[in-house]
Amino acid sequence: MTVTAIKMTLEEYLNFDDGTDNQYELENGELIFMPPESEINRRIASFLFAYFLQQGIASYRLTMKTEIVVNGSRATTRVPDLMILSEELATFLEGNRRSTITIDMPPPLLVVEVVSPRQENRDYRYKRSEYAARGILEYWIVDPIQQQVTVLQWIEGLYEEQIYTGDRIINSPLFGTLELTAEKILQGR
Repeated sequence: MTVTAIKMTLEEYLNFDDGTDNQYELENGELIFMPPESEINRRIASFLFAYFLQQGIASYRLTMKTEIVVNGSRATTRVPDLMILSEELATFLEGNRRSTITIDMPPPLLVVEVVSPRQENRDYRYKRSEYAARGILEYWIVDPIQQQVTVLQWIEGLYEEQIYTGDRIINSPLFGTLELTAEKILQGR
């Protein structure tokens, strides 16, 4: 849902405050309202957060709902469901008044998007190319609708994908073979 018909610059967006708790993304300069997450999407993101904590990733390197600037020229930001930050990026964000990864900061190591109904193109097509251009090493698309997890590895500027379904163990290019299956992720428990 587009909120404004006028274009905003990235700077205007980063200073925008409508006095509500609403969450937005900026897409090609247009303010896009982000509706509240479905329960299954929230559950999946929370499950993965807890899973990565159990794997020894420090809590300050795990973030939910942090926005990332993916394209400065067309003023586009995204708000992934979960990200794993490098030590360097976590240090950059420390003490900032707004949890935003700007274009001059290093990219996160992993971005996870949970697909919402009628949003498939955003996650599979648009965000895929935006995250690849941003140099994000690994991008997971968790799709409760298709009942699959797509793990994308950034190689020479493009993503190569591996699709996981059912009880097949997920192999992460960054984290190796995980004791995690698509089925467990999609159940969110």
